[in-house]
Amino acid sequence: MADQSGERQSEYGGANPWLIAILVAVATFMEVLDTTIANVALRYIAGGLAVSGDEASWVVTTYLVANSIVLSASGWIAQMFGRKNFFLVCIALFTVSSLLCGMAWSLQALLVFRIMQGLAGGGMTPVAQSILAAAFPPQKRNQGFALYGIAVVVAPVVGPTLGGWLSDNLSWHWCFLINVPVGLISLVLIYFIIPSSDKEKESRRKLWAKGPDFDVVGFILVTIFLGALEVVLDRGQIDDWFGSSFITTFAIISAVALLLFIPWELNRERPLIDLQMLSTRQFGTCFIIMLVTGALLIATTQVLPQLLQDQFNYTATLAGLAISPGGLVTMTMMIVVGRLGFVQPRYLIAVGASICAFAMIDLLRMTPDVDFSFFAWSRIYLGIGLPLIFIPITTASYDGIPPSKTDQASALINLARNFGGSIGVSLSQAVLAQRSQFHQSRLVEHIGSWNPIYNDTLNQVQAYFKAHMWTGSASGSSLAYVGNLVLSQATLLAYIDVFYSLAAVAVLMVPLALSLRPVRKTGGAAAAH
Repeated sequence: MADQSGERQSEYGGANPWLIAILVAVATFMEVLDTTIANVALRYIAGGLAVSGDEASWVVTTYLVANSIVLSASGWIAQMFGRKNFFLVCIALFTVSSLLCGMAWSLQALLVFRIMQGLAGGGMTPVAQSILAAAFPPQKRNQGFALYGIAVVVAPVVGPTLGGWLSDNLSWHWCFLINVPVGLISLVLIYFIIPSSDKEKESRRKLWAKGPDFDVVGFILVTIFLGALEVVLDRGQIDDWFGSSFITTFAIISAVALLLFIPWELNRERPLIDLQMLSTRQFGTCFIIMLVTGALLIATTQVLPQLLQDQFNYTATLAGLAISPGGLVTMTMMIVVGRLGFVQPRYLIAVGASICAFAMIDLLRMTPDVDFSFFAWSRIYLGIGLPLIFIPITTASYDGIPPSKTDQASALINLARNFGGSIGVSLSQAVLAQRSQFHQSRLVEHIGSWNPIYNDTLNQVQAYFKAHMWTGSASGSSLAYVGNLVLSQATLLAYIDVFYSLAAVAVLMVPLALSLRPVRKTGGAAAAH
């Protein structure tokens, strides 16, 4: 349908697309916030539930796994039951599970409720994006995606700050309870304000006439693949990777599930995941770029607060505040990038990836005496670069995709972001652990009575302890002090290696971005249909 000027109308007729965009952005913000809000609260959760730090980390990973799994089926569910209906159910389940998480009495209960929360959240994000694509005509989608992008990119940045403040001043329970009032308000407003699409109803009627042909086997296989792979990534470093029969078994299970999933999906008329979309140059490249973008966004959002708390003795609140300036910059850049629709997405993505790489390279200058502003500026650089990737990649991924596959495309792009984040966190932790051991072994090689620098340092430390200690052995305390100093330096060098790895990954996005084809300014294939 077109208006008098020839511009294609949205599927929601005369409904205000900006009001729709605000409502779905708020709901999406709430969901994406929960991917990182618990990161800085893990110590509080471990202490409150009397579990180890490793066990508490499952609070983050179970959410990401459940989130990624349901994304694979969200396109089918949205098509069969309607975007609005599915969105409302997801918000309701997310709100209830958030309340249960805040009331959890044990780690086992918390993990069950986090899985419920992840399943609900995994359905919310892609459907919100599909609603935006339907609410705006193709000529204005870029601006709508900019508002949506603020929620998706800023929420993981705000998460640690908010989670740290809530944990320090109230309790870790409020990291989840805060979702309840937002969820209830969103549920009511979306129900009354967002209309149902007549075009979508007709499409749904035709699909039900053919029968609800849900790909159960495909869903089971992708669930096994993603779930087992996440176990390998999350527990690999702790259990010595393939030196462990547990990790080896799960790696084999994941590989077998993937090998069975590919031919099964390729031979189905209505597959759960359209693998042929991933094989195309445009969408496949967008998928990979979003995978890397998710890894950068989520990994840095977890690694930086962890670094600040472990090595620089920041509180959870202060660690969150150190990355908050980047969130403000991101919000501003989202508005700016939303108005750069006249620039081809591939050029914007290449520039954004280069800026993200610079942000990581700048962190290589880190020393034990850097201050708050050093880390704040690193997040500002990242806050400039990420919007230049996120909005254009969303626009480019829809180019050439017919309206009937909008939900599928949205689900796959969001799956890439979420699972990319999970991979980024797991691999960052693996690099951190392995390089800490490497640097520690190298530094220890220089410790010995034959080294005059070591002897001089040890004598100075012993003299200090003798002058200030009332009891105890100055010799033993000085050796322990030197040992802790070596460990601290090794860990700091390992964090630098993590940032070096993330910089290399960001650089790889530049040639991928330039390989994208130019996006047609008339709205692409969607407009033609």
